Amino acid sequence: MTQSPRFRPFEQALDPEAALRVLREATAGADDGELFLERRRAESLVFDDGRLKNAAYDAAEGFGLRAVRGETAGYAHSTEISEAALRRAAETARLAVGAGGATLADAPRPTNQRLYSDRDPFDDAGFPVKVEMLREIDGYLRGRDPRVVQVSASLAASMQEVEILRPEGTRLAEARPMVRLNISVIVEENGRRESGSAGGGGRHGLAPLMGSGHWKAVAEEALRIATVNLKSEPAPAGVMDVVLGPGWPGILLHEAIGHGLEGDFNRKQTSAFAGLMGTRIAAPGVTVVDDGTIPDRRGSISFDDEGTPSQRNVLIEDGILVGYMQDRQNARLMGVAPTGNGRRESHAHAPMPRMTNTYMLGGTASPADVLAELRDGIYAVGFGGGQVDITSGKFVFSCTEAYRVKDGRVGAPVKGATLIGDGATALKHIRAIANDMALDPGMGNCGKAGQWVPVGVGLPTVLIGGLTVGGSAA
Repeated sequence: MTQSPRFRPFEQALDPEAALRVLREATAGADDGELFLERRRAESLVFDDGRLKNAAYDAAEGFGLRAVRGETAGYAHSTEISEAALRRAAETARLAVGAGGATLADAPRPTNQRLYSDRDPFDDAGFPVKVEMLREIDGYLRGRDPRVVQVSASLAASMQEVEILRPEGTRLAEARPMVRLNISVIVEENGRRESGSAGGGGRHGLAPLMGSGHWKAVAEEALRIATVNLKSEPAPAGVMDVVLGPGWPGILLHEAIGHGLEGDFNRKQTSAFAGLMGTRIAAPGVTVVDDGTIPDRRGSISFDDEGTPSQRNVLIEDGILVGYMQDRQNARLMGVAPTGNGRRESHAHAPMPRMTNTYMLGGTASPADVLAELRDGIYAVGFGGGQVDITSGKFVFSCTEAYRVKDGRVGAPVKGATLIGDGATALKHIRAIANDMALDPGMGNCGKAGQWVPVGVGLPTVLIGGLTVGGSAA
């Protein structure tokens, strides 16, 4: 198998000294700026209903050049990496600087941390091997249960290679792999059809996902959820207490609370948490962290897309708001330090404050004890889509796996449950936190201002009082 050549723009397309001169011209009199160069390759295969339904491979490269002064940023990008294209971009970005007069911000501190391998996932397996694995997954699930009527399995791999050049001359380079396996299954019994899905991945090669021990476990989990849903009853409706399970239910924390703790929303006073630094915003015992330094995780980055090293940032400590997630621009305007959260979807996008791996630390109670406190409510284990209003913090999330609980006993699964509330209130109504904090299996994507980046979430089993549950039970 032929290995792909590495992305080396300053050896293959640009003279580094010339590029630095152009960047310095663009940022003269500015507060900040950088040249971000990228090559990205991505492949996805979808095996559905007994056949290979789709196979796609994309490759793209380009650069983005930014000049920042005050609250204004000039940004220009191109898919052509050349000095001529760079000069055209500099003329555009320079418009934001105007007459200048600012002093360039201090450079990010250097780092040599590497949180994941730079092994190219495209070197791990050929196309026929990948297709055969997806075919095996299809056959395995159909053989496991005669109620299986449809199987969909997808395998995705990408490699993002980036180089960042800063006006003071700092250069950083990194290769960022990403892989994911996802399996969905539909089962039918007595004319009723239900579905289940499972999957995950991270910043590593394909080999860990392609072993039969791994994909069989993922397939079994998808089948388990589907068969559980075959027995589900209509969800109740009303205000009730809810227990969230560990791991992926942390997506509710990410959406309902995490976005509200990003620096730009707080600088502009559009977050429900704006102006509350140092005050109690959550129940005692609630500590929330955003940590981009966890090895191999989907949301991890060795350094962010401005060159700031990734770090572990405590956002809420024992219920007190102690920090926001910052990129360089918003940190400077708020008079604080950047936190390594300046992220962008690609070279065609400017960076902004974004989450990495956001999770709540565990408590001291056992999961069984937390469930035992639930007198009459819902135990939510899996989540699908949701919507959040950043300004108010109000959220609506649909459950993909949930159970009715009465007097601390888990009963029948329920279908059609949605959780409705607002992040600020939910934080204060957390009544119990278990010691089983877990991260999600590696399947999160986060959207903001039209940009998508990979993220991680995590949560221990927690009891939240007084959420509104939308259901279909009469």
